[in-house]
This record gives sequence, structure tokens and C-alpha cells, in this order.
Amino acid sequence: MQTETTTPPRIVAPPASNGGPVRGTTSVRAEPPPAATEPVPAVEPRRELRPRTLDDVLALVGSVLGGLSLAWLLFRRLLPTDGAVGFVLLWLGCFLLLYAAVTMIRHPAPVIADRIAAAVVHAGAALVGAALLTVIGYTVWRGLDALVQPNFYTEDLSAAGPLTPLDTGGALHAIVGTLIEIGIAIAVTLPLGVATAVFITEVGGRFSRLVRTIVEAMTALPSIVAGLFIYTVLQVTLGFPRSGLAAALALSVMMLPIIARAADVVLRVVPGGLREASLALGASQWQTVWHVVLPTARPGLATALILGTARGVGETSPVLLTSGASNFLNADPLNNSMNSLPLFVYSLVRSGEPTYIARAFGGAALLLVLVLVLFVVARVVAARRDGTR
Repeated sequence: MQTETTTPPRIVAPPASNGGPVRGTTSVRAEPPPAATEPVPAVEPRRELRPRTLDDVLALVGSVLGGLSLAWLLFRRLLPTDGAVGFVLLWLGCFLLLYAAVTMIRHPAPVIADRIAAAVVHAGAALVGAALLTVIGYTVWRGLDALVQPNFYTEDLSAAGPLTPLDTGGALHAIVGTLIEIGIAIAVTLPLGVATAVFITEVGGRFSRLVRTIVEAMTALPSIVAGLFIYTVLQVTLGFPRSGLAAALALSVMMLPIIARAADVVLRVVPGGLREASLALGASQWQTVWHVVLPTARPGLATALILGTARGVGETSPVLLTSGASNFLNADPLNNSMNSLPLFVYSLVRSGEPTYIARAFGGAALLLVLVLVLFVVARVVAARRDGTR
């Protein structure tokens, strides 16, 4: 016979009028279970990337010197190798291995990774800086014999031959030609580039997307293609003579996408609240662009112009195709060939004569100084604040 198990009913005391139990009854309050004590996570100490103590500094210096010694032993004595580039790369590898081994003695693995990553980054920056200084120093050193001659800046090569000493002839025709061609190219590309950026940023629409795509594609346009375009359209089709103007137009094709793209980026940075405030005061869109947007972006537009100029001033193939090289001074951009500094360097270095090569390095040094000055000016103008304009 099966027995049924019944659970006795649970008696709950009726609540009193004020929410408590009825008098005469016993109220048992269930205590909540004790909360589990959560362990407080330990705060990880901040890791220093740079060596702070004397031991860290000595470890870094010792690793550099030890890596140099080990690289010299391997590169010069044990391995059949030669060359400065290979030695520097082997030195870098030995330094990283020694630095990791020395750091491993006193620091944990995360600190080792941080120190190695910092060393690689600093070594890369040092290599790039050393390469730049080497190029500039070697160019100036090879062209120093021509740079110290006053006639290098006041005469052309019309009376100088390959065997003429350096005290006769100079690069005046190339300097004047570069300034004239770049001046014409700036006069063409500056309004077109800014207008293109204003159309892309302020006007918009479906056609602006196509224009933006074309500008971005032209940024990577090879310089020889720009020269061939001007040569085919102006000189072959229209019969335009070889001149400095044709070379300036070829340089304009190279400079236009640089200026337009940089100006587009600058105009998009202008706060939209300035445009809305101008339109709310009753100004038209053209007045807003002319009196509000462009003045606000003036330092950035100057930077875009300088970057485009630095790109065009170093081009050789467009000038060679559209103007040609010459050894005489020509200040007329409409007639005859007009030389430039890049083309001057290219023409002289091919001769193989020591005096011509010295003049070529002198022209290259002038070109390097010009480009560096333009980039420094661009950095200074970009760093200026609105209150210092």
C-alpha cells in the first residue's frame, strides 16, 4: 500500500496595520547570505619605456658598443661580406639581441617587449635622419668647389665648355628659368586648385565625387605623362613652340592635384558652425566662402601652395620634353628653350667631365636648399594659430 507524503502548510503571520507582524506572533527575518569577498586586482605598475636608472643607461650604452664590436667581428673577420649598409643592419641586429638579453636579467617580459619596440622605433628614425643628412652633406661637399665661386650665381654656360675652369660660367640661366617656370605654374594652379577644392567641399553633389576621384588619381600621375600630355596637345597638335611656357604648363599638371587635394583637406577642417552663422546672418553661399571659409583656412592654403611648389620645382622630364636644355640665359617664356635647375643637373652630370660634374652637384645643392626652405616654410605656416595671422 503506497503512502502519500504531504507537506505541512506554511503558516505566515498576517501583517499588522502598520506593515509589521501581528502582536503575539514571532517574526523571523532571514539574513542575507554573506557576500563573497572579491579580491582587489593588483594595480600593475607603470612601465617606463626610457631608461631611468643608471643601470638602464649603462645597459643601453653597453648594448650599443657590444653590438658594434660583435658586428665588426662577424662582418669583417668571420663572414665574407662587405658594404656599409650590411654592416649597419648587422650592427642593429646585434644591438637588439644584446639589449634584450641584458634587459631580461632584471625586468619581466612586458618590459623587454617595450624596450625592444622603443629601440626599433628610435633606430628607424635615426637611420632616416642619417640618410637625409648623408644625402645633403654629400651633395654640398661635391658641389662646394662650384658653390664658392661668385660667377656660379651670375653667369650662364654660354661661354663655358666641359674643360673650362670653375671660375668661368655658372647656373644663372637655370636659376632664372626655374623661377620663371614655377611662377607661371603657381599663377595657373593656385586659382584652379583652390576653386577645385571649394567646389568639392562647399558645392558638393554627384559631380564633386567624380572630381575628387580624378584629383586623387592625378596625385600619383608620373611626371613623364604630364610632359607627354603637354607635348602632344600643345606642340604636336597646336604647333606651340618649345618654350618655358610649355614647361610651366607641364609643371602645372603636376602641381594642380597636390594643391587641390591639400586645399580640400584644409577646407573640410573649417568648423561648420562658422558657415551656419554666416548663412544665418543673411550672407549668400559665395559670400560665406569668400569672407569666412577662405580667410579661416588661409594658413592651410599657404601650406598647400608650398607643397605643390616643392613638388613642381624638382621635376626634370616635363621640362626636358616641352622646353629642352640650353646653356644660355633666356628670360622670355614664349620663345626658345629655357633651362631649369633639375634639367641643368641632369644635362651636366651626363658629360662625365669633372668641372661639369662639380657644377651639377652645385646646382643639386641649390635645389636641395630651395626644397628644404619650402618645406620648412610650410611647416611654420601650418603651425601658426589663427591669432598670429
